[in-house]
Amino acid sequence: MTGIGILDTGIIVFNYLILLFAATVMLSYVILAAISGFSLKTYLRQNRFVNYKALLALDSAPKVSLIAPAYNEAKTIVENVKSLLAINYNNYDVIVVNDGSKDNSIDVLTEAFSLVPSDKVYNPQIPTKEVKAIYRSSNKAFSRLIVVDKLNGGKADALNTGMNVSSNPYLVCIDVDCIMDKDVLLKLAKPYMEASGKRIIATGGVVRIANSCIIKSGKLVEVRAPGNLLARIQVIEYLRAFILGRMAWSKLDGLLIISGAFGMFDKEIALRCGGYDTKTVGEDMELIVRMRRFMIEHKEPYTVQYIPDPLCWTEAPESYSILRKQRSRWMRGTIETLYTHRKMLFNPKYNILGMLSYPYWLFFEYYAPIIELTGIVITLIMALLGVISWGYFFLFLFFVYFFAVMFSMIALYTEEATFKKYQSLADLRKLAFVALLEPIIFHPFTVLAAIRGNWEKLTGNKGWGEMTRKGFEKPTG
Repeated sequence: MTGIGILDTGIIVFNYLILLFAATVMLSYVILAAISGFSLKTYLRQNRFVNYKALLALDSAPKVSLIAPAYNEAKTIVENVKSLLAINYNNYDVIVVNDGSKDNSIDVLTEAFSLVPSDKVYNPQIPTKEVKAIYRSSNKAFSRLIVVDKLNGGKADALNTGMNVSSNPYLVCIDVDCIMDKDVLLKLAKPYMEASGKRIIATGGVVRIANSCIIKSGKLVEVRAPGNLLARIQVIEYLRAFILGRMAWSKLDGLLIISGAFGMFDKEIALRCGGYDTKTVGEDMELIVRMRRFMIEHKEPYTVQYIPDPLCWTEAPESYSILRKQRSRWMRGTIETLYTHRKMLFNPKYNILGMLSYPYWLFFEYYAPIIELTGIVITLIMALLGVISWGYFFLFLFFVYFFAVMFSMIALYTEEATFKKYQSLADLRKLAFVALLEPIIFHPFTVLAAIRGNWEKLTGNKGWGEMTRKGFEKPTG
């Protein structure tokens, strides 16, 4: 075979491989979206008329501790803690863990909530960094609040500290910058109260973007599409991930992650598993995978449930530099979790986790950015050599773009057909417009951020990357 013949064959093989990969990704998205749509319809039919307030009077309502790690959150921490204290639930406390903040977070908390030293003794079941002090509020209005001041050890260490301090059997681990729906604990706790047979080890819910929303006294009073373009694009991204992705994986009983911003756990199982892993930056995903492995390996019937209601609102990055740090960290966390639990890959012992969930994450979450970048590089080389079929290239590009936009529009339509959080027609137009832009100006950036995450992992970068908070909108007038 001549050199030209080999090159032509290579081009044909390359085209077919890229086409096969793209078709597989798209088909998986369509299948997951169909499963999510069916599951959402079932969930809404079963829960539309539930009187959650009636659950408050039940003695069986689980006792819960909300654990909120805080690092340099002084600008937003008072509003955020008020949001946690305003939740509509009886049997719970709030544990804020100040993880060695360099700002005046502890002073702000002390002044706002009248904190005084507690006589509670710290007896760690999981080893953590040193706890300097434990505080309670002298104001009866904030009697649920516990504040722990400790040396910096990272988010996982802070969560383990909160787990040690907690005296309740269930934990809700959240980001302190989140704003919670008032019925959040009732909706998360309901599956535990209804459980029969299988033990529920974790429940998670939808996380939404709070940028430009109006927050008053720790409560979300008006939902708005973000004014910042980058944050607005992330609204579409979150809708796709939570409504059309995780809902389906929950239905398949193959969910590998509950967002670190928001999840409820069985404390006993979390402790038996050793708590959060302080050696990974993807502690949220890693703990869920480890808990699921633990239950399977000990042959204990269990399940993980997902609540599709938008229960948690968080501030998204509004600058590319901060977003890049976040996404590269997410990729490093994915790599660490997949490597730690590599035994599960195509292992029938782990049921759907080993045969479907793990391979999906490996090929479509970890390998996908690498494959995309490789495809771009090869395409550029082919263009320089003058052997590219431009007709095929642009047809393929248009098809991928059209699918990406269509999928985002389906996610937006699903949101409006179910929970209807965006009431303004102007907001819907803004979101629909960024759905057109996202594949062009956002997706390439996330691919490069993921590649950077791979590079950081290879070079031993273990940093978390600080995120500067802008703070939430205050009502005017």
